[in-house]
Amino acid sequence: MELMKNNELTPKEIVEKLDSYIIGQEKAKKAVAVALRNRFRRLKLSDDIRDEVAPKNILMIGPTGVGKTEIARRLAKLCGAPFLKVEATKYTEVGYVGRDVESMIRDLMAVGYNDVKAEMEDALREKSVGIVEERLLDLLLPGTGKKDKKSQKPQTQIQPLGFITQQSPSELTIDLNKVAAEIQAEENAAESSQTENLETENAQTEEKDSAENHTREKFRQMLREGKLEDREIEMMVSRPNSGMPNMEIIAGGSIDDLQNSMQGLINMLNGGGRSRKKMITVKEARKILTEEVLDGMVDHDKVADEAKKRVEQSGIIFIDEIDKIAVHGESRGQDVSREGVQRDILPIVEGSNVNTKFGVVDTTHILFIAAGAFSVAAPSDLIPELQGRFPLRVELDSLHKEDFYKILKEPKNSLIMQYTKLLETEGVTLNISEEAIERMSFIAEDVNNRAENIGARRLHTIMEKVLSDISFDADEHKGETITIDAAYVDSKLTDVVQSEDLSRYIL
Repeated sequence: MELMKNNELTPKEIVEKLDSYIIGQEKAKKAVAVALRNRFRRLKLSDDIRDEVAPKNILMIGPTGVGKTEIARRLAKLCGAPFLKVEATKYTEVGYVGRDVESMIRDLMAVGYNDVKAEMEDALREKSVGIVEERLLDLLLPGTGKKDKKSQKPQTQIQPLGFITQQSPSELTIDLNKVAAEIQAEENAAESSQTENLETENAQTEEKDSAENHTREKFRQMLREGKLEDREIEMMVSRPNSGMPNMEIIAGGSIDDLQNSMQGLINMLNGGGRSRKKMITVKEARKILTEEVLDGMVDHDKVADEAKKRVEQSGIIFIDEIDKIAVHGESRGQDVSREGVQRDILPIVEGSNVNTKFGVVDTTHILFIAAGAFSVAAPSDLIPELQGRFPLRVELDSLHKEDFYKILKEPKNSLIMQYTKLLETEGVTLNISEEAIERMSFIAEDVNNRAENIGARRLHTIMEKVLSDISFDADEHKGETITIDAAYVDSKLTDVVQSEDLSRYIL
């Protein structure tokens, strides 16, 4: 099984695919494209050189909402690699209450395990259909499943001869041949009687089985045609919080891990792992049974081994808000803890072995992408050792109205497309004019300049405010086409456009 998908993409092709979702930021796209391509190149090296080539970790610098997280997320999807996004601020130095930095590796390993398990289940899904169908039929028609029709030949009970008594020493002759003949006659008579009874029972059983099989096949056909999807059946369903608690704390977890494990243990002791009978529809039962069957068909040891390979060779961790743990000036008070977090992150980024419930994971070749606005602190405020582990630094540009215009229209998941599709479900056709898009782009840039710059996230609040009334009254406009022009945008945002005090408006 390949560790990564699309492993023949060139850096230019990678950038082209990123362009489908992310507007601008060419320098950042180019940097991550080269980093990803180098990972593909490394896998083609001989074993003696491959381990010597370390990933070139990337530090993205730029304000919020300009695409840092989206670039990393799309990059991971593009290569099919295990990907985890974490915030540096949720970790604390060892000895403090909070999550330790090693938990990010355990979380990444869990992501990789789930990804591989899902792939293996997809490969086995076709084989599971027949098994699930039989189990559904067993629930619909109890007692009509396959039976063991091997009829065993009845064994004749041989009567013991008992004790042979002698009246006197002269009475020592017994006609053993006569005794054996009598026993054989009794056995033949008993066997003949039991054979006749068995043949009668078999005939009745076959007649009954034939009728049951005919009924079962009728239900099978109805099941395949979807005619029984809404029928309710009684089924044993596991309660939530079932299964053994996560005892990963044994492998070096934190206070949070210990609390989660103890809570899981409490839930299990309170009956959280038990099953109960529940009336559910055939449609719901099929989903539950499919999960159970696939889980039983998958080799969990192979899943763990493959996930470990992927995490170690192609895993990507995106550490956001790394500027929040940078220490500006002298270290004191809370800054000491922040610097401690940096020192704890350092060995993970450099390469170390981390215990997980799936085995020991080597972090040497995991790609780390860190990001931060660095509006207060600077990259140089990070400890020198950590700075050295992020040799590639990319500065992302602030977004302007031209960028906002493209973001609204061009990406595959553009906001215009999203809102248009949502309202189509209500039978409303939304027509947003070019002038309206330009006007919203201008307002987004203007508000970002006058208030806090939150980048493209400003477009979400603007779109929601412009279309809030239409979304609320959509059921009254079924079958209509609603046109949004610049005048309509201004009518909804006039207070924001005219007011200098933006703090009064949630925009």
